[in-house]
Amino acid sequence: MLGTLLGWRATFWAVGALCLPAAFGILKAIPAGRDEDEATGRPALRAELAQLTQRRLILVMLLGALVNAATFGSFTFLAPVVTDSAGLGELWISVALVLFGAGSFVGVTVAGQLSDRRPGPVIAIGGPLLLIGWPSLAMLADEPVALFILVFLQGALSFALGSTLITRVLYEAARAPTMAGSYATAALNVGAAVGPVIAAATLNTEAGDLGPLWASGLLVAVALLIALPLLTAITAGRSAKVLR
Repeated sequence: MLGTLLGWRATFWAVGALCLPAAFGILKAIPAGRDEDEATGRPALRAELAQLTQRRLILVMLLGALVNAATFGSFTFLAPVVTDSAGLGELWISVALVLFGAGSFVGVTVAGQLSDRRPGPVIAIGGPLLLIGWPSLAMLADEPVALFILVFLQGALSFALGSTLITRVLYEAARAPTMAGSYATAALNVGAAVGPVIAAATLNTEAGDLGPLWASGLLVAVALLIALPLLTAITAGRSAKVLR
């Protein structure tokens, strides 16, 4: 909304302003040093990097990247769907983005309650629903009410499924306590970078502005084709180290 009303630079100034209290809070909350007990007894970096040879870790990283690619592929190009396909004004872009963000908050919150104990149902149920949602959004994009409802639902499903898969990365990388978070972040960022590139390639096709939505559906379909036959292996095992 700031970008629409005050120009795109205003959004960056606003983000910068919001970072100041966050930075102050981090500086106050994080201890200046480490306890000796915490600094010893950790695996060497080479041993932690060796965890990347585990097939299950690579698998869940790949799945997390695919789902995140689908998420950010459509999210990046949501504005023209709102203004061109639905025929709404530019301020409605903010409404769509807020709804997607609210959905993502709900998805992460719900998945946070389930992904540790019952990751299988989250993937087995949330995955197909997410797959159905992207083409449904493409077909109903000219109906504003349906568009906004589906944007919220897709935000919820995308982040519920994505956060569950990233949780599995942390479990599979439990023997790399200092690098596990980096592996999870790397998977997310690869998806966030590759997804918009794939989505952008569809804009000059017959699908036009709706191309990214169809591309997201395809990315989720690929993820499910890989995940569902291996669901038991993907969701097996919990790590006490991670839970602590």
